[in-house]
Formats: sequence, C-alpha cells, structure tokens
Amino acid sequence: MNDFELDNYAVIGKNIISLFKNSNPEWKHSIAECLKGLPKLTLTESYVDPDGNKKWFELKSTPWYEESENIIGTIIQLEDITLRVLTETKLEKLEIISEDISDIAEIGFWDYNLAENKMFWDSRTKAIHEVPDDNIPNFIETSNFYKLGYSRNTISMTVNKAITNEVPFSEKLQLITTKGNEIWVIVSGKPLYKNGKFYGMVGTIQNINERHLSEVKTKENQRLLRTLIDNLPLSVCIKDLESRKILVNKSEMEFCDVTDEKKIIGKDDFNFFDKKNAELARKDDLQVMRDLKPILRKEITLKDEGNKNGTFLISKTPLIDTDGHAYGLVSIRMDITDIKRKEIELRKLVDVTSSQNEKLINFAHIVSHNLRSHSANFSMLLDFLTNEKSETEKERIMKMLVDSSDNLLETLDNLNEVVHITTNTSLHKKYIQINKKIAAVQQNLSAELDQHNIEVINTIKNHVKIRVVPAYIDSILTNFMTNGIKYRSPERDSFIRLSASVEGDYTVLHIEDNGLGIDLDKYGEKLFGMYKTFHNNKDAKGIGLYITKNQIEAMKGKVTLDSKVGKGTTFKIYFNDKD
Repeated sequence: MNDFELDNYAVIGKNIISLFKNSNPEWKHSIAECLKGLPKLTLTESYVDPDGNKKWFELKSTPWYEESENIIGTIIQLEDITLRVLTETKLEKLEIISEDISDIAEIGFWDYNLAENKMFWDSRTKAIHEVPDDNIPNFIETSNFYKLGYSRNTISMTVNKAITNEVPFSEKLQLITTKGNEIWVIVSGKPLYKNGKFYGMVGTIQNINERHLSEVKTKENQRLLRTLIDNLPLSVCIKDLESRKILVNKSEMEFCDVTDEKKIIGKDDFNFFDKKNAELARKDDLQVMRDLKPILRKEITLKDEGNKNGTFLISKTPLIDTDGHAYGLVSIRMDITDIKRKEIELRKLVDVTSSQNEKLINFAHIVSHNLRSHSANFSMLLDFLTNEKSETEKERIMKMLVDSSDNLLETLDNLNEVVHITTNTSLHKKYIQINKKIAAVQQNLSAELDQHNIEVINTIKNHVKIRVVPAYIDSILTNFMTNGIKYRSPERDSFIRLSASVEGDYTVLHIEDNGLGIDLDKYGEKLFGMYKTFHNNKDAKGIGLYITKNQIEAMKGKVTLDSKVGKGTTFKIYFNDKD
C-alpha cells in the first residue's frame, strides 16, 4: 500500500481494478483467468508515483482456495523491479550503441575459449576477413590471414607474449582477406585468467584501411610540401596568435642562424631581430590577424646572417578558421638586397649615360662651332691674301694665318684632352699625399704668385691622403690655383687658402680665394661649360674648368663652389675614397 500511497481503509471493499484507473487491460484479464483456476500468472506493470517517478512492478496472480478447494479470490503479489528494468534497458541501449559504433568504425569482436578450443567471430569480424557467415574460425589458423613477413610474425609473437606475460596488446598490421584484398587493421586482445590459469582471450579488430591510406597520402603530401618550401629561395614561417614560430623552412633557419629546428620553434622575432624591427614585425602580425587582410610585398631592412643590413620584401597572410577567426599567419620573406644594389647601380649607370650623352651632344656642338669658326677664318684670310697686292699687308695676313693655325692646334689639343678624359676607362687610382702635390704646383706657379703678391695659406695636415689618378691631380690643382691668380681683386691683397675635410666616402679639398667672385645667379649653370668666361680677362679661355670637372668626375668625384661677387670664391673638390 505504501508503494502506491493508498490508505488501508479507503481500499477495503473496493474493486482492485478501479483503484488503478490507468492499469494495463491485461492485468484485469489475468485476474479473471486466475479466478477460473488457471496456473499462477505473471505480469509486468509500470506506475507513475505522485512525484512523477516511473516505477515497474512484477504482478503475480495466484488462485485463493478455501478449505473445500473452491476458488474464492485471487492472491496478488507485487515486486518492485524498477532497478532491474532500468538495468536491462541500459544494457539494451549499450548493445545498440555498441552495434552502431561497430558499424560506423568497422570494429569487430572476437573471443576464444581454451577449454572448448572454440573461436568466435561476430558478423563484423567475418566481414573484415571477407569470410562467409557460416565460417567457423580456428584460433591457431587466424594468424594465416596476416600478410607474410612483418605482420604475420608480429601477430604470432604478440599473442604469445600476451598469454605468457598476462598483458593486453594492440597492433597495426596488414591483413589479406579470403578474397585476396590487402587491408590495414588494428587488432587488439586481452588474455583471460582464472586462478592464475589462462582460459581464453577476447578482443576486437578494426578495419582502418581507408584511414591508413589517407594518413599515408597526407604524410606524402606533407613531405612534398616540406620539400617544396625547404627548397624555395624564400624564408617561410607559420606563426601562432602570439607570433611564435610553429613551422619554419630551411631558409628561415639559415636567416636566424640556427641549424636545429628546436631552437627556433616556439620563439618569436624578439629572439632573432633587434628590438625596433621585432616591434614593427609584431605590429604587422597583429594588424594582419585583426583585420584578416594580408600585407603584400612590404619592403623592410633587416640584418642578415652576416649581420649586414639587407633589403627584403615581406608578405603576411592570415590563417582563418571555420568560424572566421584568425589562428595564426603565414610569413614569407624574400631577400632583394642584390636586386636593390643592382637597381642602384643601374640607376647610376643611367645617370652617367645620360650625363655622358649630354656631354657628347654639347661636345659635338662645340666642335662643330669651333672648327667652323676656324675654317671660316682661314677661308677669309686666304681670300685676303690672294687679292692683296701690298707685300707689307701680305706679311701681316701671313702672320694672322700662323696665329690662326696655332689657335686651331690649341683647340684640337683641348678637344683631344676632353675626349681622352671622357673615353679613358682604364683609370688607375692610388693614394697620394696631397701636400706634396700642392707644394709642387705652388713651386711651378711661384713666379706668378710672387709677381702678384698672392699668399698661399695651406692648413692641410701632412698625413692627409687622397685617392686619385696621379696624372689628373697636377692639372686639377694647377687649374684651380691659376683661377685664383687670374681673377684676383686689384683692390686688396690676395690669398689662396687650402684646407681639407672628410664627408662620408669623400675627402674634400677646399680651395678658397678672395678675388672677384662670380655671379652664380647669372652664370651658375654655365660655369663649367666649355669656352665659357665670365670676366674680361685676356688670359681667360674657358676651357680649364671644363677639363678639370671632367677629370674629377672621371675619378667618381664631384666639384661644387660657393661664390659672391666682390668677395671671392670657394671650390670644394670631392675625391672619392671608395670607388
């Protein structure tokens, strides 16, 4: 009564079926049959208690006899079998799940009974071996299904070891089915013991052929991919969300100066770059993973394995999961140091070529103009000479012809010097002490310097050397110092001051005078042109500066000047110490 929460007085005299309104109709039938004298009947009935819990009872109906053996009622016995029903239900579910797993994972079950010497295979195990359903397996002959060699030897030794050492086993082996198909399986087993004696074995066998072939294919693809990225002329690495390297190729290892992959995996750029470049790299990483947009061909400067600055193009691409979130990135870096250097060299070559071409055009104009002028002058003088009657006048014309001839020879010498400087590609430079050359030039110009009372002030230290073509330096010094003499100011005592400094790859010679100066706004672009003069000096021919500039540029140097009218001029000659 407690199980159904019924009051003793409330049920007396009541029909038992009426007390359970939702009872199984079979129960009423079984009670009726029992009253007819049929044997004891058993029926399972479920019941939901007031708390909503479902319970199961087993009802046994037995006829109730009086002393005269007449049936006067029914004795009903109820037993709570809820736990048993739940257990059986759970076992049924487990059996269904087990069968589903077996079908999905292609796992078969087997067992061996030593006492009966019987081997049992379930249907899945038979399907894996491709044997008929009525096949009766033999424990000893089971090993014959495994491929001759490693697989067969392994299964035989493994089973023997398991039985001897009382240990379970699991092996990945190759099996040949009855139909001759080669498949990969995982066979597992556990020996059974009772009172220390072996009495059988149970186990599973799983068909993993497709998975194995897929793994082999994946590994093959990984090897191919690894071979590819390791032989790329690029540094490749994959980074995680913290910018730690989780995969690198050989070029990246060489760049980071490591030979063991373990020394680079799990580390970030701060372990291999200077702080500034590492911070910039991390900033780019965060941007790529945040915006999910790649950075392509960004030019950066880094130190290479020789600790020299190199130029690189770097591209970073985010790795995105199925939810659309970044879980890392791929970084590819290409060394373009040589390309950049050649690009600079090419640009220089183009600049030199353009400059040389411009000089050639100017030179052609100058040659054409000067030779035409000399030719016209000769033609006119010869015409005068032919028609002249006076001997005195003829002598004067002849003298003019001789002077014109000398001027032509001088012009040809100047033009020849320019051609020689421009076309000479076998210039050999060497270091010389500049003060020795200055002293020699000063000695050669001593008469003019003394005549015009010009003071030469040399503040250059004796140890200073310049890298020049020796044949050019005398001409360069002579031209610039002569320039200071020619264009001296008559209004003050004149001087020529020489000094030296170092600017980058250049040793710079400063030659300063306090002469007439040059109007740079008016003549600046023409200053170093051929036959350009800027003062009414009878000795000025306009060729010295032009030749000097060509000599300096032929030695990969340059020349600049600063000048103020009435104050003087300072030339700065840059001698290239590197090229």
